[in-house]
Amino acid sequence: MNPSTSSVQSPQPQPQLELCNITKRYPSVIANDNVSMRVMPGEIHAVLGENGAGKSTLMKIIYGMTKPDAGKLIWDGAEVEFNSPAVARKLGIGMVFQHFSLFETLTVAQNIALVMNQSPAQLASRIRDVSVQYGLPVNPDRLVHSMSVGERQRVEIVRCLLQSPRLLIMDEPTSVLTPEAVLQLFDALRKLAGQGCSILYISHKLDEIQTLCDSATVLRGGRVAGHANPKLESARSLAELMIGRELPTCHRTPREVGERRLALRDLSLTSADPFGTHLQHIDLDVCSGEIVGIAGISGNGQQELLKALSGEIRLPDASSVSISDVAVGQFSPAQRRAAGLCFVPEERLGRGAVPELSLSENALLTAYVPACGSGMLRKGLIQRNVMSEFACQVIARFQVRCGSELSVAASLSGGNLQKYIVGRETMLNPRVMMVAQPTWGVDIGAAILIRQSLIDLRDQGVAVLVISEELDELFMMCDRIAVLAGGRLSRAVPVNQTDVNQIGVWMSGDFAAGRQIDDEVASDEVEHVQS
Repeated sequence: MNPSTSSVQSPQPQPQLELCNITKRYPSVIANDNVSMRVMPGEIHAVLGENGAGKSTLMKIIYGMTKPDAGKLIWDGAEVEFNSPAVARKLGIGMVFQHFSLFETLTVAQNIALVMNQSPAQLASRIRDVSVQYGLPVNPDRLVHSMSVGERQRVEIVRCLLQSPRLLIMDEPTSVLTPEAVLQLFDALRKLAGQGCSILYISHKLDEIQTLCDSATVLRGGRVAGHANPKLESARSLAELMIGRELPTCHRTPREVGERRLALRDLSLTSADPFGTHLQHIDLDVCSGEIVGIAGISGNGQQELLKALSGEIRLPDASSVSISDVAVGQFSPAQRRAAGLCFVPEERLGRGAVPELSLSENALLTAYVPACGSGMLRKGLIQRNVMSEFACQVIARFQVRCGSELSVAASLSGGNLQKYIVGRETMLNPRVMMVAQPTWGVDIGAAILIRQSLIDLRDQGVAVLVISEELDELFMMCDRIAVLAGGRLSRAVPVNQTDVNQIGVWMSGDFAAGRQIDDEVASDEVEHVQS
């Protein structure tokens, strides 16, 4: 008698989290429509989709910030209700928000203490240790309001890592991190996944998705449009799965520059923040018909430079900033706008738009600009009684997904609000356009629309200054690129005479490296400025 044999199949692993037919309706839109998804232990699972596809709403439901209208959530095999973030955190769920959930008047340690069972003093050393361990330097004693968006992003990430999560939700975590910081973060996430932590990862940077993620769920219009293994897809195929059509492209052609529109001369500024960066002897020209980009690691003076240029800080020397040969260093923001400056700040909510106001009212905030001392409106700016019409034009031209021009700014997804703010400033007929982090947290289709709108402004003769931490973006859009490091600004180099590696070296503050490139372009720059 032959012994009988039998094979015993090992049990299938149980999902860490399962979403079953999740639906969430708002008065003007269905944000999630019967969404189902499974996340396994130790899996890095991407959630992809255009701005407004329902990704952030779904993550807020998982984190207990939003209650679904229908469907169920299963955690460790049991149905649960996440009634609050506190409940979610108790189960081991952490979330890194796209729009930061930090109190600006508190220090880093005080903000983190709000979700931890330790005092700020007890947390300080742990914050330093974890931030160094994961390559995300954070000073626990620094006040949040003094930090750039990139530095605040680090705080959000460190706060989650300190909680040793079992499921980590990351909504655009690398949108304002440097390439080196991104690589260090990815190493940290792989370690966490290796320890069994599940990760839900939202990003519009598809190369990151391909590098990091094991699987992907694609949302379109609030519904699941498909599933994919990112490592078996191209960036283009993922993008087209997200938008449901062929991917558009940017078009930029060489052109001659015109007169100088923006000039910085020996611009120096002592930061009011004890942890800030002092600006040191900055010189720069931006001419009509060109885009000049400023690269740099967050916290190297970008915030101070933006405030000095926008008028939020009045400068001791009026001639240190000039617009169309008019010294404006002591002008207010309104006076600089009247002189032709339009500005898209890096912070959408709070500086770019008032969250509680409608899109029409937010249009009025920058479109109504009295001329210097005259009480008259600058030509081309809208008046109060037509602000709704203007808002509607912005919404239509920049494909902003919202209920109407009466929708409050806080109700829009981050990418759609960014499109609205860029559109608002673009349609005010600027002479000089200054944009910080133009495509932060924006999907690939919207990013191309925003970049092309800035290129179109340049082609119309506007002088455009772009401050961004995305080098690929700068090389795609710009005619010249400079680097801000330690409060000092390098020479602006034509993009066809440098590369990502050279700019990366300069970002470390070593402007002397690559001197050959400097010498080659020196005469070109003299001719450029004189023209």
